[in-house]
Amino acid sequence: MWSITIKMMKKNMKMLIPAGIAILIGTAFIACTFLFGNTLNDSLRTQLTAQYAQANYIIQSTSKMSGSGSIPPTIGEVNTKQITSTDGVKSTYIQQSIPVNASTGDNSATLLAINASSDDRLLPVAMVKGHQPTRDKQIALPAKLADQLSVNIGDKVTLAANYGSGMRGSDSVELTVSGFTEDANGAFGAYGGAAVISMQTLANLEGADSESDLMFTGMTLDIDETKADTAVASIKKELPNGYSIETRQKAGDEALKALSQSGTNAVTVFLMCFGILAMLVAALVIANTFQVLVAQRRRTLALLRTIGAQKGQLYRSVIGEAGILGVIASVLGIAFGSAIMAIVVHSHALKSLGMTGGLVFTWQVFVIPLAFGVIMTVLASIGSARSATRVTPLEALRPIDISDNKRAGIARGVIGFLLIVLGAVLTVGAVMTLRSSMSSSNLSDDYPTMLLSAIAGCALIFIGLVVTAAFWMPLLMRLGGAFAALFGPAAKIAHANIQKNPRRVASTGVALLIGVTLVSCIGTGAACAKQTMNNTLDTHYSVDMIAKGSTLSQSVADKIGKIDGVTTTLYAPIARGSVIIDGEERSATLIGVPDTATLSKVLHANLSGVSLDEGKALAPTYSSFTGKVFSFKNDEVSFSASHDDGSDGASDANTLTYIVTQRDYRNVDPNVIVTLFVNESYFQTKQVQADGHIILAAVDTSKASAVDILTNAQTVIGTSAGASLSGPIAERVRWNQIVDTMLTLLVALLAVAVLIALIGVANTLSLSVIERTRESATLRAVGMTRGQLRWSLAVESLVISLVAGIVGEILGIAFGWVGSYMVFSTFGKVALVANWQLNIGVLVVAALAALLASVFPARRAVKTPPVEALAEA
Repeated sequence: MWSITIKMMKKNMKMLIPAGIAILIGTAFIACTFLFGNTLNDSLRTQLTAQYAQANYIIQSTSKMSGSGSIPPTIGEVNTKQITSTDGVKSTYIQQSIPVNASTGDNSATLLAINASSDDRLLPVAMVKGHQPTRDKQIALPAKLADQLSVNIGDKVTLAANYGSGMRGSDSVELTVSGFTEDANGAFGAYGGAAVISMQTLANLEGADSESDLMFTGMTLDIDETKADTAVASIKKELPNGYSIETRQKAGDEALKALSQSGTNAVTVFLMCFGILAMLVAALVIANTFQVLVAQRRRTLALLRTIGAQKGQLYRSVIGEAGILGVIASVLGIAFGSAIMAIVVHSHALKSLGMTGGLVFTWQVFVIPLAFGVIMTVLASIGSARSATRVTPLEALRPIDISDNKRAGIARGVIGFLLIVLGAVLTVGAVMTLRSSMSSSNLSDDYPTMLLSAIAGCALIFIGLVVTAAFWMPLLMRLGGAFAALFGPAAKIAHANIQKNPRRVASTGVALLIGVTLVSCIGTGAACAKQTMNNTLDTHYSVDMIAKGSTLSQSVADKIGKIDGVTTTLYAPIARGSVIIDGEERSATLIGVPDTATLSKVLHANLSGVSLDEGKALAPTYSSFTGKVFSFKNDEVSFSASHDDGSDGASDANTLTYIVTQRDYRNVDPNVIVTLFVNESYFQTKQVQADGHIILAAVDTSKASAVDILTNAQTVIGTSAGASLSGPIAERVRWNQIVDTMLTLLVALLAVAVLIALIGVANTLSLSVIERTRESATLRAVGMTRGQLRWSLAVESLVISLVAGIVGEILGIAFGWVGSYMVFSTFGKVALVANWQLNIGVLVVAALAALLASVFPARRAVKTPPVEALAEA
């Protein structure tokens, strides 16, 4: 029986190729997923262990020690000399580092400095020019940083310890550049590399008398492997409590394991979801193929039954054929996926993502894609295998008719209908419950349950529609075909052909429906997220763009005012302090402006009737943090401005009282509770000492894009140390970039499923051409031209693709709106919009792919002469 199965496969090889391609793509995607995960792990392992250089053993604190709050010992309290002199230890390196600020002239940069090593092999960075510091007062800088500082070997660099909020140790030290380093493995990627200084220089910057007073943080060792056991045993005796010695491999495994627990493995799981989706879509293509194969072999199968073949043998024959196809296609898919990842890795494309890993093969790369491919292919062929067992010799003499069991069809319809009803109840219930909670301004603790209910409801509706597709999809295809029939005789024939195999057409349409629905849903959700957040930002910020900083100048404000899209700017002094509201002290910022007319040009608020004369101030009506109304006793506010006088944190303070007028404006200074506006004369007369300045800018995005405005503004304020940029335009750009990045990633991943579905369209046409050999020959014999026959198949492909695509777009938009409402209602009023550019693009791609899918089936149909086709049929 197996020899007969192989012969039947060879005879129908052309019919099996599209199904094999679908399996190949799905398994290639899964293989690429695991290879990418392995490359990511390899890259992370390289980066996590790069600080060990070429050491093969590591001394570091244990987890108990690091989490106990105990003070680490100093280097002098550790027997480092005994460890270094242990038999078998070739060299050692005591790990020390300090954040520093390097400057020369007007140029400066923040970086990390590490101590020099007596053995270049244990230095975490590589020397690319010059040499390590051989004495105090020398430094080896990262090559890129040297270019930024415009220094060469022999030049002077000023180095100072940089601890952010404070300094300790020596104020600064002047060093001579002795060489340049390179951090090839990303050991100090967050700093752009590391500078190398002597241990004594590092101790001076730390404020220690000598290196013995520095905290012992760890040590790397190069140990002779032949003496490793005895050397490690001796070293353990010299280690203080809370420290251990481990192999480099074990230290890397533990670091990678700790990082994986924080979410690294989620990347592989996330990508696997799309691989499984691709295989499910491929299963629909496979099911169609075997359905037609069994139908075409009915007479052959009946003959086999006549000569003694049992039902089980026929069943195993179809399943075996599917298994063989699954194995061959899956193996090719694994090879194809491996080749793709090899090209990606060896083309250094991953370096742009900061990944330095190589191509790493594990058993998962081979076993899981192979298992998925074979199992999905076999499962997709079970229905056809069962049909093969129902063939009888008498039935085989009847005309071929691919029909479903009526009871099975009714059962499918009932189950699908119940799923749709249940899904609708869950979805509507979740939406109405959330709407009720939002209207009462009291979001229930049951919000997670409501969200899950909506997700489950949409999923049940979609599954129900897929299950019942055999009922409603042919009706829609008939309507689409009726419309297409208006465009000529060839289109009428296409309309008739679509109706001949409603089940197969429905299955093909469902495969495309799944991919398009998901793409449209994600695109709609992204569009709603962007518009909702934009609207929310507009209501939460009263100034379009805000720049703050102690070093901002009028010239910076003038430059921002000249940026395309910036209509008006206001440069104003500010003072930090506090106010008393409802008996509690609140952080506050005081801003001095010329008058309300000038302020109204940049502040989106109703300032009619507001005066900023002496003794008066403008205050917000609501708190940006809580939304509660501010209540000022007797309409007065006392602002206490405090200023650091530079003496050990002591400060002096003066208090001014103003009569306030309240208006609704928010987040002018998001870092404080209250922002007050007063006349700038208070700053000019020194009644209030300015802590810095603020630039308020009004923006018109119709004159320039928000991205360009923000980019240009960031370039301008980049010349002012410590200056920051905020406002709705900045938040909008950041949010849109995040959403666009996620949208691009998800659509790219879902494109795999759409591609497989389009292969299914080509497969359906190919099977139809094979089945309609006699019919096509008859049409050619009565005068139908080759062009008309090609156009007929093209129309058939277009109708299937566009009808499934349009239904998918409608479902995707509906699901996207439900999801957006459930997720973004907590941020504000949800904007229910759609990404029409993406949706139309998907339909255009589907239409073009449909036309392309009809090319090869059409070539097959027109190449066969009418007489030969009639003879074959």
